[in-house]
Amino acid sequence: MSEVYVVGAGQTPFGSYPDESYRTLFADAYEAAVDSVEGSIGTSDVDEAMIATLGVGGRQLGLSGPAVTEHVGLHNVPCTRIENACAAGGFAVRQAVQAIKSGMADVVVAGGFEVMTDMSADTTKYWLGVSGETEWERLTGTTFSGVYAQMADAYLERYDATVEDLSRVAVKNHDNGAKNPKAHLGFTCSLEDATNAPAVADPLNLYHCCPTSDGAAVAILASEDVVDEYTDHRVRVAGSGAASDRVGLAERESYTSISATKEAAEQAYGMAGVGADDLDFAEVHDCFAIAELVAYEDLGFCEPGEAATLLRDGKTDIDGELPVNTSGGLKSKGHPIGATGTGQVVEVFDQLTGSAGDRQLEEPRYGLTHNVGGSGGATAVHVFEREVAR
Repeated sequence: MSEVYVVGAGQTPFGSYPDESYRTLFADAYEAAVDSVEGSIGTSDVDEAMIATLGVGGRQLGLSGPAVTEHVGLHNVPCTRIENACAAGGFAVRQAVQAIKSGMADVVVAGGFEVMTDMSADTTKYWLGVSGETEWERLTGTTFSGVYAQMADAYLERYDATVEDLSRVAVKNHDNGAKNPKAHLGFTCSLEDATNAPAVADPLNLYHCCPTSDGAAVAILASEDVVDEYTDHRVRVAGSGAASDRVGLAERESYTSISATKEAAEQAYGMAGVGADDLDFAEVHDCFAIAELVAYEDLGFCEPGEAATLLRDGKTDIDGELPVNTSGGLKSKGHPIGATGTGQVVEVFDQLTGSAGDRQLEEPRYGLTHNVGGSGGATAVHVFEREVAR
């Protein structure tokens, strides 16, 4: 099977753009991705497109995938719309990898978009809720913050972690997001600010929750047969893993771990031939602060119960041993659902090609993306490698 490479990646700024069309947002991200390709790439080069979107506000109906690909001139290119809640973007990348590895395509666009701020908060909350367990969570009044609050409560009770540790996640990611011109909440915050913010769902407060965002992100993937036509800087998709789990939190064996993440990570590490110790940085799904702490453990960055220590010791800071969410993460960069997973790939591509600006790490080789749907019903994990001369 062919090796797969990311030859271009770009995104819009994430934020609030209620007057923007999802078509124009996608077009801006697609143009940014094309512009990032070193060589020349045209619409006639693209063999297939995988487009991620939840479809907040009813846009899940109809041909929303072809609507954006046709808008950018990808005429007659087969388009598959991917919906896997908040993990849609990660699964779009996975489908693109599979299309190339199968030999059916040489160049595939993996993109995502979402417009979430053009309706009332109550309506948006409804559409976000459909990504969880319907009968026993959403219809009984449980929100996503409520579900993750249950996870946080269980974690804080079981392990040596505090609400202040949740706030440390916010402080770190806002520090990184303040260096990212594409971030929705691109400002810093103090530990005091993040700890004393208004409650949302105890023990989670406002600074422990990601924003509702609009935006789009696109990655362009190519096979080893054609990669040299587009770039001299090879960013290989070294590993791809995915898994699903019970959608409802109450149906799972644990509130303090996401088994789909563990399984997807094991697959991705196995395919890449590396382990967590080989990573230079990671973009993880921090929709709520507790989700980042749980991800540290599920992805093998530390043992169960040690995430808070990893964070307190500064090991996941941008100048630490394993920087996490150099982009600002969902917490600061934003969370336009369909674009989140592909947006993580944009950050990895920028880091591995030396294009991350003030956030640039020193010659990273391996980066990881971790994209979760709902509270853990689906997870996609990818490992990327900056190939060095042999």
